[in-house]
Amino acid sequence: MAAMVLNSPEAVAMSLFVIRAFVRMREQLAANAAILKRLAEIDKTLLEHDQAIGLIWEQLQPLLAPPPDPPKRRIGFHQD
Repeated sequence: MAAMVLNSPEAVAMSLFVIRAFVRMREQLAANAAILKRLAEIDKTLLEHDQAIGLIWEQLQPLLAPPPDPPKRRIGFHQD
């Protein structure tokens, strides 16, 4: 703290500037922590939705496949 060593208005102003800078940094860190927490919640929700969509996709795949060709009729006389 320059104001402790130097007794001038510039030193006092610089000390206040440093204190305000640290207060602002603390506020920014708190805001970032809240943002990171919200992003973690969103990421968790997206992972759950991704799993649900994957399950739906797996169940829809057989329905999207074309039906198998019907068996061909054989021509001629057949004794079964």
